[in-house]
Order: sequence, then structure tokens, then C-alpha cells
Amino acid sequence: MSQMPLPKYHQIYLLLCEQLAEGRFVDGLPGEFALMEEFGVARVTVRRALEKMAADGLISREPGRGTRPIGAPMAASIAQGAPGVQRAHLGGLLENLVSMGLRTSVKVIDVKTITASASVASALQLQPGDPVQKAVRVRSTREGPLSHITTYVPGDVAHKFGRRELARKPILVLLEEAGVQVGRAHQTITARLADATLAQHLDVSVGSALLAVRRLVYDANERPVQWLHGLYRPDRYAYEMQLSRVGGIDAKVWVSKELSAQFI
Repeated sequence: MSQMPLPKYHQIYLLLCEQLAEGRFVDGLPGEFALMEEFGVARVTVRRALEKMAADGLISREPGRGTRPIGAPMAASIAQGAPGVQRAHLGGLLENLVSMGLRTSVKVIDVKTITASASVASALQLQPGDPVQKAVRVRSTREGPLSHITTYVPGDVAHKFGRRELARKPILVLLEEAGVQVGRAHQTITARLADATLAQHLDVSVGSALLAVRRLVYDANERPVQWLHGLYRPDRYAYEMQLSRVGGIDAKVWVSKELSAQFI
């Protein structure tokens, strides 16, 4: 990680914030020694990262009780459209995503039914503890790994497909085959750094910049049916938008005419 321009403690801070947002630390964060081993850094570096998280109001550090997250996970705020988060509305992109899925290969890493964490339940409008299908896949082009995708689907919808089906078809197609009439999607795009697991799956260095996509898909009745966490290699994935100028001469604005996602 030393080749990155950000200080090591800040890199670890960013990675832990992302993992916190994904709901990984419901039972508390790993101890300092475990984090030292995971990131290969000194204890003072880990402590500085944790101190910054505590100063930002993300975690609580109490002697004898460990380190725990405070309040609702950030992912829930992102899923609901938190202020300051840049949002991209998909329009016709869903068809484009299916097309891209058909033109790439996929490796299913894991598929299992879990109980919904607070962040997943909030996004999918479920109760914490309700069953959801969690699927982890890596999608590749001929050049190599393109994306690491984690999807959460309500259990009553996902029971109609599993590992075999997810290895053969895009999940949007599987949803429609399960009787879901896909309506719209809400998407946020940010950036994050690759942790050790992502680095291995995407064949990049730990600390490499990735394009982070959060996509919440609704059916025609406005029920959330899929929450997607996607991490993309920016050297193999491009997100393009066509803009048109509209409005009066003194109040012209740019509006999106067409949205597309392409892989390189």
C-alpha cells in the first residue's frame, strides 16, 4: 500500500468505512491485532484509522466492550439517497446491463440464504432478520476480471433460482423468469479502494481504485427486488451518458438523453 498517495491510516480508514457501510460489523469491528495482520501495518496506523472513524461518529470504542458501529449503517443512507450523493437514474440502462451480462462470463463465488442485516432490510423494505439470498459473483471479459458483484434478493423471490441459474443467466433475466416485472432502478456511483479479497478476485493491487456502484431495482409495483453492490475495474469498465441542452436561453441545463454502461 506504500505506493498509494494517501497515508496508510487513511487508506485503512476508507476500507473500513466501506465494509461498515456493507453491514459487515454488526457484531463489532475486529480487534487492533487482527487489523494489523489483515493490512500488514503497525498498531499505531490501525489506531489512527480507528480514531478517525470514532471522531467521525461512525464507531464507539469502549475498554472491555470492543469497537462497535454507531447508528444505522451508511449503506442504508446511500440506498435511500443521502444528501450529497451523486445519483444516476437508469432509464433504458436495464436492457443494456442484460446485454452486457450476456456478453461476459461469470464465476459464482457464493450463494446462500442469510438473514437481512439492518442495511439490507432498509434497502429492500424488509424486517431485519427476514430471509434474503446473497449471491457473490465475478464477471469477466476476455481480458480478465471486470467486476465483483454482490446481490441481495428477497427470499420469496430468490427461491426460484440458485447457483446453477446464476452461473448461466443475468440476474435481471432470472427475476423476470421468476415472475417479477422489473420497473425501474435507482443507482449511486462512488469510488472505493480494493481490500485484500477484492484485489484477489479482480487481479489488482490492494489499495487500487475501483468504481463502486450501488443499484436498487424495483418491480412495477415499486417493491425493491434486488440490491446490488458492484465493484468495477476502471480500466475495463466505462459509464457513459449523452446530454442535451434544454430550457430557455437564460436557463439552459444539461439533461441525460441516454445512459449506457460499457466494458473495455
